[in-house]
Amino acid sequence: MKKIIILACAAVISFAMTVSLVSCKKDKGNRVVVKGSTTVLPITQKAAEAFKKTEGINVFVEGSGSGNGIKALIEGGCDIANSSREMKAEEKESAKKKGIEVKEILIAYDMIVPIVHPSNPVKNLSMDQLKAIYDGSIKNWKELGGKDENIVVISRDTSSGTYEIWHEKVMKKTDVRGDALLQASNGAIITTVAGNSKAIGYVGFGYINDTVKGITVNGIDVTIENGKTGKFLISRKLYMYVNKNKLSDKAQKFIDYLLSAAGQTLVREAGYIPL
Repeated sequence: MKKIIILACAAVISFAMTVSLVSCKKDKGNRVVVKGSTTVLPITQKAAEAFKKTEGINVFVEGSGSGNGIKALIEGGCDIANSSREMKAEEKESAKKKGIEVKEILIAYDMIVPIVHPSNPVKNLSMDQLKAIYDGSIKNWKELGGKDENIVVISRDTSSGTYEIWHEKVMKKTDVRGDALLQASNGAIITTVAGNSKAIGYVGFGYINDTVKGITVNGIDVTIENGKTGKFLISRKLYMYVNKNKLSDKAQKFIDYLLSAAGQTLVREAGYIPL
C-alpha cells in the first residue's frame, strides 16, 4: 500500500514538474530578455511597459552593468545586451570564437555628469580638476572653492560602461584613488552622494534628480543639445547588442519599437537624448 502511495506521489510530482517546465518554456517563448547597463535601464523599462501594452509581449529587464550584459549575450543568457559603451575587442573575439555574429544598434545619446550634494557651493570643475580629484591629487574641497572638507570620492565598479567612459575620457586611463567608494549602479551613486555633503560621484544624465546637484564641466552646461553635439566633453552613445543569428522576431520587434518615433519619445521622457 505504501509503495502504491509513493508511486502515486512520484507521478504527481513528475506531472507537476512537467507542467512547470512547459509553462516556463511557454513563458520564455513569449518574452524578450534584456540584460546589461544600468544607464540604459530606465529607457528599456519605459519602452518595455509601453511595448507590453501595445504588443502584449513581456520584456524582462535586468540592470547589472554593460560588461555583465555583454557576457550574458555571449553565453546565451539574454536576447539583448544593453551597453553604455562599445564592445571591447576581447568581447568581440570571445563572441567570434562561439560563432556569434554580434550586431550593434545605436539607440540614444547620453552624458556622464559629475554630481555633488546640493549644499556643496562648487558649481563647475575642469576636466583636469576632475582627474585630480579622482586620482587623489586634490583631496580637499577648499582647493576648488568649496568648504574645508575632505573629498569623498564615489566611483563605479569596473564592469560598468559608465566607468569605462570615465576611465578613458576623464582619467586618461589612469587609476582611480584606492580609497574611492565603488558602487554597482547609477542609482546607488545618487543615493550615496545625496546622503553625504562631502561626496562627489558621476552618473548618466537621465538619473539626475533634485537630491543631487549636477556640475558643469569646463564651463559647459549639461543640456541635451550640448550632449548630442559632443560639446559637453563627457558625452557618449548608448547601444543594444544582439546575436544576429539568433535574434527572435519578438526581440527585433522590440528594438524596432524603441527606434520608432514613439520609442524615441520615451528616450526623451526617460531623461536621455533621442537619436
